[in-house]
Amino acid sequence: MNYTLNQLQVFLKIVKTQSVTKAAEELHLTQPAVSIQLRNFQDQFDIPLTEVVGRRIHITDFGKEIAKAAENIIEQVHAINYKTLAYKGKLSGKLKISIVSTGIYVMPFFLNDFIHQHTGIELIMDVTNKEKVVTSLENNEVDFALVSVLPNSLNTEKLDLLQNKLFLVGSGQSTIGKSQKAKEVFKDLPLIFREKGSGTRRSMENYFKKNSIGVIQKMELTTNEAIKQALLAEMGYSIMPLIGIRNELHNKYLQIIPVSGLPIKTTWSLIWLKGKKHSPVASSYLNYLKKEKSKIVQEKFNWYEQY
Repeated sequence: MNYTLNQLQVFLKIVKTQSVTKAAEELHLTQPAVSIQLRNFQDQFDIPLTEVVGRRIHITDFGKEIAKAAENIIEQVHAINYKTLAYKGKLSGKLKISIVSTGIYVMPFFLNDFIHQHTGIELIMDVTNKEKVVTSLENNEVDFALVSVLPNSLNTEKLDLLQNKLFLVGSGQSTIGKSQKAKEVFKDLPLIFREKGSGTRRSMENYFKKNSIGVIQKMELTTNEAIKQALLAEMGYSIMPLIGIRNELHNKYLQIIPVSGLPIKTTWSLIWLKGKKHSPVASSYLNYLKKEKSKIVQEKFNWYEQY
């Protein structure tokens, strides 16, 4: 056999995406190029790795076994690269972070300079909902997690990064009255909620409960980006984080509706399991954040203070 690392990587991507087209997109290659690599790889085995059923590609049982072996080979190659960099005195290894979906507007700014300073670090960042973030942390699958509401079920340590502000937001074309009384504002207002388990959803529900407010739930969407598009289409209103709507507010596509008791204020915090023994990469990153976080907030989030 004479397979290449590139063929292994292509095959693993196809296994992950279950699609040649999606694999090509994620690898930034053309679909024919990926198909050729797959064919050349498969030709080295007497047993099929994949089969096409109804225009969909399926991985055979044998193909799944080969994928596991390929993943181990790639891991060993990474280990060799890390050891080479470490021998040269450079920080190397993986930094694994799980973040809630809205955190995508926050976390990259706290990573950018560190990653550029240490080119031997491989960043693995999973963007998902809060329940999955907490699960990955509980299972010790990641070094850190970014949340805006601390989990009660875990014993964690934290480093606060940035205040999180949630406002009532509607379309820029909204003509809703400027009443400051929350019960009046929400009386007949069609609201769009995040899914259950979301930190934003929990903050909304706590606000309504605390203020004894009855609301109409018009729909439920699974990401803040989806909610933003629904607001732009004038499908309703939502209580959502300021961090993700900067441009829409600036261009007056969306507007903040003044309501008593808002904004809801929480904190974006980087958390980790209490007592966790950090890798050299994770320890270095934590030290970097403790030193640089105030500077990052001042430089990247100074617009935040006007709201």
